[in-house]
Amino acid sequence: MAINYEIQAQIVDIRVDSPRAEDVFMVDTNVWYWHTYTNASISAASYQIESYPDYLSQAIVANSILTYTGLSLSELSHLIEKTEYNLFVDSQNLDPKRFKTKEYRHNHPTERSKVIKEIETAWSQVTSTSAPIDVVVNEVVTNLALSRFQSQFLDGYDLFMLEAMKKEGITQIVTDDGDFVTVPGIIVFTANSNVVRAAKAQGKLLTR
Repeated sequence: MAINYEIQAQIVDIRVDSPRAEDVFMVDTNVWYWHTYTNASISAASYQIESYPDYLSQAIVANSILTYTGLSLSELSHLIEKTEYNLFVDSQNLDPKRFKTKEYRHNHPTERSKVIKEIETAWSQVTSTSAPIDVVVNEVVTNLALSRFQSQFLDGYDLFMLEAMKKEGITQIVTDDGDFVTVPGIIVFTANSNVVRAAKAQGKLLTR
């Protein structure tokens, strides 16, 4: 079933946009995953592993500022381990209903070392090409994030990311996640065709 996006943000189609030196972007975790992880194509659509890495590379050349939060390490680690687990299961003809992630993590040290190496390599690329934005998860921030649930369709990680963006005055995010379109006052840079179509229909598509 198609998602009925109610667009509150402004939307930029990165497939026809060029980053600028004055741009400051928060980069969502999945975008980092496609940009830095060697096996990202295993679990991604072709446009995701083409459009997003290409746009980030253009942004780096243009001297745009890319930013990340420490929360992305948690998400990125999970995504990489999950992909490596799936590759191992397929290569060994294992039954994923019987061979669980914890068994993969604890009983196969060679595989564990491989996962750690992949995560370290990916995270090194993140930190060497972008600037960190602190996320302070205290009662005030938690309450602010919780209040967003009332009107914005986001998960927990995204709520804290938005609070970090707000604190730093960052209004632009590179993401494939359509949930961010429900946030007023930000600009979503995306290659998500469903989002772009909805934005065009609702008069929210921005051409720079």
